[in-house]
Order: sequence, then C-alpha cells, then structure tokens
Amino acid sequence: MSWHRVEELLGKDVLAHLKTRTVGIIGLGSGGSFAAVSLAMSGVGRFILIDDDVLEPANVVRHAADLRYVGRPKVDAVAELVRYRNPEADIKTVIGRIENHLDLLSKMDVVVAGVDGEASKFAINQACIDHHARVVYAGVYERGEGGDVCVIQPGAGPCYACWSEHLREGISQSLPDDDTELDYGMIGPDGTLAAEPGLWLHVVRIAATQADLTLNLLLENTDGHRPVPANTVVLANTQLEIFEDRVSLPYTAEWVNIPRNPDCLVCGHLHRPPDDQPDVSLNDLINLGHVINESDTD
Repeated sequence: MSWHRVEELLGKDVLAHLKTRTVGIIGLGSGGSFAAVSLAMSGVGRFILIDDDVLEPANVVRHAADLRYVGRPKVDAVAELVRYRNPEADIKTVIGRIENHLDLLSKMDVVVAGVDGEASKFAINQACIDHHARVVYAGVYERGEGGDVCVIQPGAGPCYACWSEHLREGISQSLPDDDTELDYGMIGPDGTLAAEPGLWLHVVRIAATQADLTLNLLLENTDGHRPVPANTVVLANTQLEIFEDRVSLPYTAEWVNIPRNPDCLVCGHLHRPPDDQPDVSLNDLINLGHVINESDTD
C-alpha cells in the first residue's frame, strides 16, 4: 500500500505524526462510520471504536458498511473497513457504551462523538471535561437540509451543554463584523428540531467536515495544521436560513463562535469557588429543552 499522495500533500514528517495519533470514535452509525474510514484514509494510525449496536438491513443505505456486515457488531464491521484502507492501523474495538469504558478517554488524542442520543452526548461531555479531552460533535438537521459541527476543547471555550443551550435559546450570535442573529428557521415551539430522514450523501457532507476538523486538531503544532475562524460551522445542503433574515444558498457554510456560559450547569464549576457548586443530574440537562438533531442510528 502506498501513502505517496498523502505524503506529497502533508509531508513525510506530518504523515509519520498522524500514524502515532489515536482517535476515539464513539458511535459508529452513518456519520461515525464514515468519519472512521475517512480518517484512516488520511493517515491516522490508531483507533478506539466504541458502539453497542449491530448492523441491521435498514442501516445499510446510510452506513459505510454494506450487506456483507449485516448482523455483525458495527465496531467489527467498521474495524474491518478501516483495515482494508489502512492495514497497519492499530484498532481497539469495544462493544458497549462509553459510560462503562471511561478509562479509554485518556488514551484518545481527539474524540469523535458519533452518537445520536442527547443523554449520551451529555454523558460524553461530562466525561471529557473530567478527562480534559477534546471532542468534535456533529448533527444533521431534518431531512438532511444541513447540519453543524463544533469543536469542544475543555477550558478553552464552551462545553457541549453551553453550546446546545445557546442554540436552544436562539441567543443572538454574530460572525466577525456581522450583527445578524442566528436562526436555524426550524426550531419548534418546544425548542427542538424534528429529526427526519435524510440521504446518506447529505449526512456524509457533515461527517466529512467532522472528520476534517478532527484531522486538523491532530495536526496541531505541525505544518499541516490550518487555523479555523470559530468553534462551530453550520452547513447548508439546501437553501437554508441559518441567520435571521439571511438565506444561505445550497452547499454554502457559515462559521459562528459559540461562547462559554459562565453559569453553565456542567462546566461552570471550573470557574466558581468550591462552595458555590450546583447539584445537577443528567435529567436536569436533558430537560433543558435543547435542540435535537437528526438521528444517527444508522
């Protein structure tokens, strides 16, 4: 197998660096499976794959794995696909939930959150705060009309709870030199987004961005790293009103910097004295009325 073209683009030293980096992918549905294979094809050498589900026939139209893998655990199917692309990859597979394997977070250079349930996302958020792990989250909007990807770096910006609550509230947020308000145009009266089916080709545009931003994090302190303008990018697959009174054309994207909430129920304690800590349960967080993104159960 030849890495000649990747080496030409990134450089020999950068490719060697990527071969030593470990990506943890939690959730291997439509987006997570695509991200895993894409990162393997980009030179990442070590993977920790975590999922508790098996591939079903209905998953195949929105998954990197095909009918050959139906009935097999998704972690095993994706691990095999990764090895087909990168035979030298070091892969650890875990059939289960991250909540039962938190010790693995310390071995991950970057975490890719490929789960669909908000309870799981909040559990990942809390665990990654505790282990000071960087996470890249992604969500696809109803019917694949668009999606967003955010990079969460504990201590250097919002946690996932800050981020999702900000979107749920519809708080005004602007791009540099722009005072237009953030408005997805699909938030219902209860503050949620309906999760409806979308084509895999629309899902993978979001997943490709998630994988690319993950790769960029792995390339920090190398010549291959590229600066990005904000911690969140919102992508339009169709004509979409991302900002209030401004329609984004199909295949365009908008960057937005979501701020940390100093009073966040999850990460606010990092900036408050020990005697001023709230008693918060996972149910409290789930009941905030946050935005629900497109399901990634495929």
